[in-house]
Amino acid sequence: MKVSVVGLGPGGGADMTGRARAALERCELLVGYTAYIDLVKDQFPDKELLSTGMRREVDRCRAAVEAAAAGRRVAVVCSGDPGVYGMASLVYEVAQEYPPIEIEVIPGITAACGGAAVLGAPLTHDFAVISLSDLLTPWEKIEARLAGAAAADFVLCLYNPASRSRPDYLKRACDILLRHKAPETLCGTVRSIGRPGETARLCTLAELGEAEVDMFTTVFVGNSQTRNINGKMVTPRGYLQREG
Repeated sequence: MKVSVVGLGPGGGADMTGRARAALERCELLVGYTAYIDLVKDQFPDKELLSTGMRREVDRCRAAVEAAAAGRRVAVVCSGDPGVYGMASLVYEVAQEYPPIEIEVIPGITAACGGAAVLGAPLTHDFAVISLSDLLTPWEKIEARLAGAAAADFVLCLYNPASRSRPDYLKRACDILLRHKAPETLCGTVRSIGRPGETARLCTLAELGEAEVDMFTTVFVGNSQTRNINGKMVTPRGYLQREG
């Protein structure tokens, strides 16, 4: 009895790992959010599919665990990496309610890594990943995390920067970051990473608060050393600086 929790990568399958593809081939039932199932259903036409919409995460994880407990080969699919704002932890939590089953987490390329590659090399030094969604985390805690990471001069990668119900969250985040980071700090945004219509742009932190972003956008905020090298966002690791 086993559930595989599989990361699909940031796009439509081009960045899926060989290990992830092999796991999906082995399974007979694929379970996931509707948009993610749509990304892979044509590649695995012989699989049974079970999808649910937004805010039905517990339902689909429970369905996957129940199917595995009944002896079926099941994969829960997630965009990016299942352990980064994905379903891996929830599958472990839900599985406590059932007879013991094996849970296998298969990593994928998360948006932080996929978006960083589009922009250049912004994450080469220490960085922090923070979601601006307050559906599951109080905004006060998000504010504290933003302030702490900014004060420590981390490069930041921001997930879920805006939605219809919270269009000003990125602006609010930038106001916090500007207390600790210079207005000219280099930033970047990437939308639809690895998918048709992918777009990327660089700006300063002073400009970032007015950028057009949505739930398909990943935002990068540099540290004090991040620079623009030939149109790419680059955070030096320090090798050349060590050589003097």
